[in-house]
Amino acid sequence: QVQLVESGGGLVQTGGSLRLSCAASGSTFSIDSMAWYRRAPGKQRNLVAVISSRGRTNYAGSVKGRFTISRDNAKNTVYLQMNNLKPEDAAVYYCNVGAMSGSTYYSHGYWGQGTQVTVSL
Repeated sequence: QVQLVESGGGLVQTGGSLRLSCAASGSTFSIDSMAWYRRAPGKQRNLVAVISSRGRTNYAGSVKGRFTISRDNAKNTVYLQMNNLKPEDAAVYYCNVGAMSGSTYYSHGYWGQGTQVTVSL
């Protein structure tokens, strides 16, 4: 079992920045890759960014160049730096753990409670 706790969400103006954090606990030895997903109101949850155990990253096209995922393995923490935020980035952001095979990410099914990001015009 892995427990995930996200933090760092909030209200920001268009063009602003936020940094999300997600701390993992429990069976952290089993963690390979970590990821961020988001769910906007009325929409499905979508993969935003992934980072492998070796630091290889993948991003959704809509955030590439604006968001940066990173991790601190010693702290079992993954971060999402979000710059130049747009209203369409507003969503609940969820942390996730899984594994990567090639460029494909496979979730292990552990989710945090999510953190709300609101972007005002």
